[in-house]
Amino acid sequence: MEARILQSSPSSCCFSSGSINRHRFSSISPSPNPLSGSFPQKTRTTRVLSMSKKDDNTESLSYKGSGVDIDAGTELVRRIAKMAPGIGGFGGLFPLGDSYLVAGTDGVGTKLKLAFETGIHHTIGIDLVAMSVNDIVTSGAKPLFFLDYFATSRLDVDLAETVIKGIVDGCGQSDCALLGGETAEMPDFYAVGEYDLSGFAVGIVKKDSVINGKNIVAGDVLIGLPSSGVHSNGFSLVRKVVARSGLSLKDELPGGSTTLGEALMAPTTIYVKQVLDIISRGGVKGIAHITGGGFTDNIPRVFPDGLGAVIHTDAWELPPLFKWIQQSGRIEDSEMRRTFNLGIGMVLVVSPEAASRILGEAKNGDYVAYRIGEVVDGEGVTYH
Repeated sequence: MEARILQSSPSSCCFSSGSINRHRFSSISPSPNPLSGSFPQKTRTTRVLSMSKKDDNTESLSYKGSGVDIDAGTELVRRIAKMAPGIGGFGGLFPLGDSYLVAGTDGVGTKLKLAFETGIHHTIGIDLVAMSVNDIVTSGAKPLFFLDYFATSRLDVDLAETVIKGIVDGCGQSDCALLGGETAEMPDFYAVGEYDLSGFAVGIVKKDSVINGKNIVAGDVLIGLPSSGVHSNGFSLVRKVVARSGLSLKDELPGGSTTLGEALMAPTTIYVKQVLDIISRGGVKGIAHITGGGFTDNIPRVFPDGLGAVIHTDAWELPPLFKWIQQSGRIEDSEMRRTFNLGIGMVLVVSPEAASRILGEAKNGDYVAYRIGEVVDGEGVTYH
């Protein structure tokens, strides 16, 4: 294994360009922080990769049937929480003076399988960065730096360079430094021509500015920011759907304007700059990154006890890709809502006043945003 470590001066630490995804965040030891005397806040979720199974074309496909058991992942997190109390958020918070360092880690799951099949490798690094920086920005943290792990059985230098160029692009989009990484060459461990990726991001936020959901109340508004597609979770189920459909990844997406492969490989949207800009103007109380677990599992993670959400499913148009996935896989609505982002990759919980401002800016064409629901008394997520 060969480590790639870059040394950055303060002036060069940032670029100038302006599963479930059940992540499993590494926890630090539960000892008090020597600088603050307080315990860090930790977070852990899990990503499960699937093995293929025999398919019956008459059945309704599901994530669990594709090999990914969300409930098992949740149970693992529950058990780990007994050993490392405090786990559960999108990013892990470590106190440092008057700030928190916020850390996250993730991969891109079996989206890599489609990268191998399509030969599209130049954007998978963007996905890798996005999955971690989008998590830590939910705390209001500005990403500082990113580290990557690239593993393969036999190193193809040109291919690895292409992948890492995508990582550099993702770091540029989120204004953070690619500080270093690890290249692991492990003969006989991976199939020829295949590789695996992991990423790790660290950001910072002032303690008095952290977004933690504690002030959310019934009547607050849910604002949805659009996704670019499936992003980087749910691909174990997606691959089952593709196999059942009989379509080639080179075929045109029904109802779309690209090939199926291009639509599925669209890089994950990086929300960092947009979200930090919205936060800076006030009224943002909680943020949920919609990855594996979809709306059903991710939105409640930011609520205080006793609160839930109503989602208005007619507030935005379901993109053609998700329509095709549901129809081809005969997937139940409840399964779609617990597996995919359905066209909304980030949800902001904001005050009614902030909602008016955000939606006004969207109406003026500054960006796209939708009012997708409200916070209500009573736990859980309901759909109208």
